[in-house]
Amino acid sequence: MSSTPSESHDAILDATRHWLTRAVIGLNLCPFAKAVHVKNQIRYVISEATGMEGVLTALEAELRTLMDADPATIDTTLLIIPHALGEFLDYNDCLFFADRMLKQMRLEGTLQIASFHPQYQFEGSDPDDIENYTNRAPYPILHLLREASIERAVDAFPDAADIYERNEETMRRLGPEGWRKWMSEPAKD
Repeated sequence: MSSTPSESHDAILDATRHWLTRAVIGLNLCPFAKAVHVKNQIRYVISEATGMEGVLTALEAELRTLMDADPATIDTTLLIIPHALGEFLDYNDCLFFADRMLKQMRLEGTLQIASFHPQYQFEGSDPDDIENYTNRAPYPILHLLREASIERAVDAFPDAADIYERNEETMRRLGPEGWRKWMSEPAKD
């Protein structure tokens, strides 16, 4: 899904929240997501950027906002990019600069960036491989996370290293048709 110029912020947020609650939480792709969702500690930001430069400007502002925020209020941020980086290779190029920005801002080890995209493709996979859907979202998204929160979550989830393999197995079990059916159903909040 990519955004049209007339698509409202509400529609973009609704699609993103549906993906989060139905796929990420509903399929337990990230066992840490439910807690921050239930506590309303996720900041959703829709970037109006139409190119990489604008995305990086928005990213810098959101990294600063997350660093300055009380983790009890904002623990993580989803920077939603509906008007730029629609091509996965462009998005991948942006990730290089995003990681570089993290280092330049001396936030490496404090914050990290996770990546989601409608055309997400793991290295060495084919575009249609169902395993890619673990990182597919309705729009390009840069997910900003606090390292301290990840460490606490990993401590509470003893098999954190197995998440990737479990997610691949979940997607293989669902298959493409099962994924479409699952995502077409309403989220249970």
